Amino acid sequence: MTEQKLLRWVSELLNQSAMQEGILFHEHSGTHLIRYETTNGLDSSVYHPLLCLVLQGAKQVGTSDKMLTVGAGQSVIVSHTLPVVSRITEATPERPYIALVFPLDLDLLRSLAPSVSGVLSFSKRITNSFSIGLCDTDEEMKNALYRYFSQCNSKTTQHLLAPITRREIHARLLLSEHAEMLNRLLWHESIASRIFQATQDIQSNLANNIAIGDLAQRVGMSHSAFFEQFKNVTGTSPLQYQKELRLLRARDELHTSRAKVSEIAFAMGYESLAQFSREYSRKFGRSPREDRQLAHS
Repeated sequence: MTEQKLLRWVSELLNQSAMQEGILFHEHSGTHLIRYETTNGLDSSVYHPLLCLVLQGAKQVGTSDKMLTVGAGQSVIVSHTLPVVSRITEATPERPYIALVFPLDLDLLRSLAPSVSGVLSFSKRITNSFSIGLCDTDEEMKNALYRYFSQCNSKTTQHLLAPITRREIHARLLLSEHAEMLNRLLWHESIASRIFQATQDIQSNLANNIAIGDLAQRVGMSHSAFFEQFKNVTGTSPLQYQKELRLLRARDELHTSRAKVSEIAFAMGYESLAQFSREYSRKFGRSPREDRQLAHS
């Protein structure tokens, strides 16, 4: 089966890297390969638009209000940039959790969408607008992913064939069970598309306080409708969305830069170091300084 071929391929690459556990960026394919040998507690991170195929084991992923369980052979699509929580729920040293993450190119999806719109019909009544979708992965998609990774192994096929197969993978998503969710995002006047614009605005101005009324007006929605639909799509409120992104970006800065804790706090829009430290400790279970020391130990 193609799934077993993918599992062996990912396992071999992880073995070659000498990384027993963690997340490996595979430069040739632009994907991330993941392996964990034990289950873990909830971990916070930012997901950008992606396809995640679980090849072995299981995990839970979502927000504080909405969690999905993903098992082997299933794929998750994330259509918006989201602060999420996740945890590995099924993993052992003998059968570790293994997954691959394929980033989505929204511009490529938009260019392909008109070709699909005449073939498939979608309901305009939104039954589930959450921007994380789960479904079983069909054999054709697994085959396309396997061909893509194989083509990325040599320079000739990487430049000539891999871009064609990458385009095929995006096209297959528009023909899959994830199609309706993606098409809602790609249709310019849809709620999902408007919320996507709002999330981009928040990300671009992360240090600025949110005026929900102004944000709603910019995407052409009333205050109440915007607040409700933002939470339906992202699983959280606009203010909580911003707060989560601020804290996650601050954590990255603490781990990768030498900037003072106070400098990072003010750059993220916090008005006081005390408030930043309090919210950071509540989110991650340790103070910013303790977290930095642990990351560098």
